[in-house]
Amino acid sequence: MALIVQKFGGSSVADADRIRNVARIITETYRKGHSVVAVLSAQGDTTDDLIEKAKEINPSASKREMDMLLATGEQISISLCAMAIERMGYQAVSLTGWQAGMLTDSSYSSARIKRIRTDRIQTELDARKIVLVAGFQGINAKGDATTLGRGGSDTSAVALAVALGADICEIYTDVDGIFTADPRIVPSARRIPSIDYESILEMASCGSKVLALRCVEYAQRFNMPLHVRSSFSRRPGTLVVPDGIDPRTLPNLD
Repeated sequence: MALIVQKFGGSSVADADRIRNVARIITETYRKGHSVVAVLSAQGDTTDDLIEKAKEINPSASKREMDMLLATGEQISISLCAMAIERMGYQAVSLTGWQAGMLTDSSYSSARIKRIRTDRIQTELDARKIVLVAGFQGINAKGDATTLGRGGSDTSAVALAVALGADICEIYTDVDGIFTADPRIVPSARRIPSIDYESILEMASCGSKVLALRCVEYAQRFNMPLHVRSSFSRRPGTLVVPDGIDPRTLPNLD
């Protein structure tokens, strides 16, 4: 069966009910026989709340200390989701960015991924565990926590998918894929069933918030198929596929 990386954004894990919903999505994929690595963002407005807490203490805090603080948000999400999965009777393990082998440069608050050591994740997958990874974060050569900046969890997920040789990277959001306009603002907006990298890069560069620009660039460079879908419905999403790949051959489309 396939190796699938699933990424869930902050709205998908915003509270206990939503975390349980994410756990159901992950375990349903696992029950089909697939290996699953799930990358999670911080819950809801957690990152903004942490920034406000920092401002109360020191409005001019160093970027290094801000990264130490902000990296905690994703750790809450992965540990709670692992607990939810364990309660459902499945084996799961949560890993921080550094435990997952995400090695970055030292550009605090906007770090770039240099390479990923996948040994720990692969060991857990070989033991048939569901692996939950904190998005948005890594570790530099000094051993310091770093964060990847805006859209960092999307980038984490795609980079992990590439490093692990995954069959597809699924990006779960609060809308049913990519639309011709924001369906929350334009009711007549139409879902795009399939789109190429160039088109989605153009949309991202024009301000579309469905996928981060860096994430799409990474996927295009390594021909990683993406499936943008909603964590709140069963409706089809949008496939972002490289030339020469038949979308119908990709796993977990139902």
